[in-house]
Amino acid sequence: MTRGADTRSPAPHVADSHDLIRVHGARENNLKDVSIEIPKRRLTVFTGVSGSGKSSLVFDTIAAESQRMINETYSTFVQGFMPTLARPEVDVLDGLTTAIIVDQQRMGADPRSTVGTATDANAMLRILFSRLGQPHIGPPGAFAFNVPSVRASGAITVERGNKKAVKATFTRTGGMCPRCEGRGTVSDIDLTQLYDDSKSISEGAFTIPGWKPDNVWTVGLYAQSGFLDPDKPIRRFTKKEMQDFLYGEPTKVKVNGVNLTYEGLIPKIQKSILAKDREAMQPHIRAFVDRAVTFTACPECDGTRLTEGARSSRIGGINIADACAMQISDLAAWVRGLAEPMVAPLLAALQHTLESFVEIGLGYLSLDRPSGTLSGGEAQRVKMIRHLGSSLTDVTYVFDEPTVGLHPHDIQRMNNLLLRLRDKGNTVLVVEHKPETIAIADHVVDLGPGAGTAGGSVCFEGTVEGLRTGGTITGRHFDDRAALKDTVRKPTGTLPIRGATAHNLRDVDVDIPLGVLVAVTGVAGSGKSSLMHGSLVGSREAAEAGVVAIDQGPIRGSRRSNPATYTGLLDPIRKAFAKAGGVKPALFSANSEGACPNCNGAGVIFTDLAMMAGVSTTCEECDGKRFQASVLEHRLGGRDISEVLAMPVAEAEEFFGAGEARTPAAHRILGCLADVGLGYLSLGQPLTTLSGGERQRLKLATHMGEKGGVYVLDEPTTGLHLADVEHLLGLLDRLVDAGKSVIVIEHHQAVMAHADWIIDLGPGAGHDGGRIVFEGTPADLVDARATLTGEHLAAYVGA
Repeated sequence: MTRGADTRSPAPHVADSHDLIRVHGARENNLKDVSIEIPKRRLTVFTGVSGSGKSSLVFDTIAAESQRMINETYSTFVQGFMPTLARPEVDVLDGLTTAIIVDQQRMGADPRSTVGTATDANAMLRILFSRLGQPHIGPPGAFAFNVPSVRASGAITVERGNKKAVKATFTRTGGMCPRCEGRGTVSDIDLTQLYDDSKSISEGAFTIPGWKPDNVWTVGLYAQSGFLDPDKPIRRFTKKEMQDFLYGEPTKVKVNGVNLTYEGLIPKIQKSILAKDREAMQPHIRAFVDRAVTFTACPECDGTRLTEGARSSRIGGINIADACAMQISDLAAWVRGLAEPMVAPLLAALQHTLESFVEIGLGYLSLDRPSGTLSGGEAQRVKMIRHLGSSLTDVTYVFDEPTVGLHPHDIQRMNNLLLRLRDKGNTVLVVEHKPETIAIADHVVDLGPGAGTAGGSVCFEGTVEGLRTGGTITGRHFDDRAALKDTVRKPTGTLPIRGATAHNLRDVDVDIPLGVLVAVTGVAGSGKSSLMHGSLVGSREAAEAGVVAIDQGPIRGSRRSNPATYTGLLDPIRKAFAKAGGVKPALFSANSEGACPNCNGAGVIFTDLAMMAGVSTTCEECDGKRFQASVLEHRLGGRDISEVLAMPVAEAEEFFGAGEARTPAAHRILGCLADVGLGYLSLGQPLTTLSGGERQRLKLATHMGEKGGVYVLDEPTTGLHLADVEHLLGLLDRLVDAGKSVIVIEHHQAVMAHADWIIDLGPGAGHDGGRIVFEGTPADLVDARATLTGEHLAAYVGA
């Protein structure tokens, strides 16, 4: 049956009208009642100075609410096992889709976590070797360095009819090396760093941090356990006493009426100190561990983490340890060459995962690389891998500066990936500072105008062209280009590196000039960090020169930690208040004697609601000030301690610089915070609310007060707005002019152009890099244009 043609245009379907994400009245962190509409199935870039509220809007409001609503679709039983998320401070959030967050959070630094285990590539390799490996040694678990071999035998009772005890044996073949327990390294403890054997325990033989004579849990336990003579010098202990002292089995003892467990010094140190993540340790504990403990490759598995059986099974002469040690680009080529119809689906999935690594610019990694050693940018790109081949559409992908750690040469590849995700019908939200990525946006949201309390408003919303002419800080600086310097500083000396072979470095010899600003450049994976952190930092020459390394490691701290506690600023402030009031300094700590008894110094009362998001309400007794009322009666310069902690750095610097409140020690630290561009930050703001760029500059401020003569900075422009980069260059100049030497690992062309000397590594990444391809001034690099860095720097300065 034929129908006549209908000339009327069909009315749009009501379902097609939901093409916007609407945000109204967002007040999370420093956002000031923000209302915006974001187009779906488009690429939207959020810009603004560091601390302007970009992450608060994108991550803490839009993405957080999407995740919370998805979690609510599960049963309460399942929700009980999931992280509880509070509803963001916002009036209306409409048109949300499922959000996939790809952030810069570092991956877990567990010693058994590698690139392969984090991306499931190892799981697929284990199945492959369990099916094709010769000789066949067992199931996939036999190739897993996280699975120990287990053997057991004994009687078991079977509850069936007449109960009957039967003898049973159980075995499970695992791939974990029994010597190093799958870690690949074994630790050796230098006993001379633990105690002075010429003294007795009662004379204070122990040299371990925190082990004081009056501590019943440590020194008191050994002195009064009954196993040892506390008045005999340790070097005169008998063989039996030495065995009990160093390796004694855990035994219950009573010391001063307290039940304690005595065990040997070595296992006690291993459990109490060495079992912790090194990065989470306090600086003096970390220094002790670095002195007392040496880590060497396990002699039994040769650092592969695997048993001899797992290493004996091979496919075409390659065992699983060899496969994991290969550069991923080479491993992908090896997998492509395997033609086994029996495991074709597995090979296809493994090949796709490995080729995704190469496509995203991580082909230089190996699967056995510990995940804790990846930079923030590398960790983010590793997380992207599982989404590249996804068939999902109408999903919101949220990225946090995806170009971090990328050479200008690699940024175009990242841009193509973002556009590909968008073209599949997804909404892509990107927090970004790099103009190359802002330029490809369909829609731009610029937040500001300032940072902290001066930010939190939408300054511009529209196209990239509109941003350029919009008059905002981002628009004004969008086309900024740093020029090459007319004259460069002359070095005052050199810091030699000889025969550097860390990771992919190929026997590199280089003399790093001192007294100038040096930029170490090269594509991601070319060996920059290996040269600086792996070969220079920690060397004898570096120790003599006073090298201070500031890496991108995360700042660890709870919601009780803030800039004042992290930088040590609170100590001189507490002492100044105590002196003025004639009381103890501990009263002016919200974590000690001065804490409000109702909220224990937190300022808020938390109510745990099990599987639902907990509720926090301001403490009624202290009104959120965190201190007892009696403490707030003490004043310094007319202000109480809670008012001082609420001050921004800039105001506090003026307050402690003169008058009654003059405190030189506090003023010096505040000056460092202002120098790195954190003048807007309040002293008591929780560290957990700081952005990535703010955290790195906070670390820089704490190290600026150190005595070192050489600073090694790892991409200090991370998280910095175009306008802030200029401020950073001024800071680096001030450091050099003050007689310091500054070495910067950097991808930003403005820093390269501003440097006095450039050391360029390459020419490629992984085994295609590891060599020095240029040494000289930025002008010489631009003239030569012989390297990728030279080409991009020449284009940047318009040469």
